Amino acid sequence: MSAELYLCFPIREELQPLLEGRYTVHCGNGLPEDLDEATCLRVRILITNGIRGASAALMDCFPRLQLIASLGIGVDAIDLPAAQARGIAVTNTPGVVVDDVADLAIAQLIALRRRCTEAESYLRSGQWTHAPFPLAHSATRLAVGIVGLGAIGTAIAERANACRMTVRWHGPRPKPDAPWPYEPDLHRLAQQSTALIVACSGGADTRHLIGTSVLQALWPAGVLINIARGSVVDTQALVQALESGAIAGAALDVFEHQPQVSEELLALPNVRLTPHLGTATRETRGTMAQMVIESVEAYLAGQPLQHRVI
Repeated sequence: MSAELYLCFPIREELQPLLEGRYTVHCGNGLPEDLDEATCLRVRILITNGIRGASAALMDCFPRLQLIASLGIGVDAIDLPAAQARGIAVTNTPGVVVDDVADLAIAQLIALRRRCTEAESYLRSGQWTHAPFPLAHSATRLAVGIVGLGAIGTAIAERANACRMTVRWHGPRPKPDAPWPYEPDLHRLAQQSTALIVACSGGADTRHLIGTSVLQALWPAGVLINIARGSVVDTQALVQALESGAIAGAALDVFEHQPQVSEELLALPNVRLTPHLGTATRETRGTMAQMVIESVEAYLAGQPLQHRVI
């Protein structure tokens, strides 16, 4: 009999064939309300992602749960203390998401500065036949502030340098080996930046880190890019900054209550909104799915877990 596992988010095309070809897969969208007690007892493996995560209540549904394998690098949505208390191993998929997320951050920044969305609408509506599209702003030599210089923040900084942008960064502590200037004060970083890119971890420590005071410190021509976690940015403060002209625009790939998006954000013309596309390429998601499979197979074979978080 094949191993039984619970997939607590809708199956994606890159993962479904790999799982269903090897295991007995029970699918849900949160708590396993449709599974009987006997089935829950047989499930020892839970597969989740960085957004859905795994709460203590979800873990409690599976008395013999021993592995949580997450399709993603972020584990802030997984109750790690609860997992550790129960002796449940947690794995993620580090290292493979960096380039795609960094590419998106720079693409969104350039698109905002060059007003690509508005320009396409202008062309499609036939207005170009009557008058040229208004001038936008250059992205070259832009002052960029990066919040969080982990692997993704570093990749963003490298791409920014390639575009001849200047980079400064902020994080909880300096990194002596980083080639870019460190700014210990987030507000000061915002004051020095025309573009502020959020690339830090989510969780309680960074919730609403980007709020009214930080947004007001940005230049009026400044833009905010968030490819990290929706919880890091105070949505209402951002809406007010955009409506008042305190900042010029924003590009958001993540949201506080996704997949629900604030109606106020949807109504604003100076915001680029994408449905969490950071890692959404066939190449990266395929590699991530394979890493999940490797974690499951290592656990079943009694081998060390290569991408273990706890």
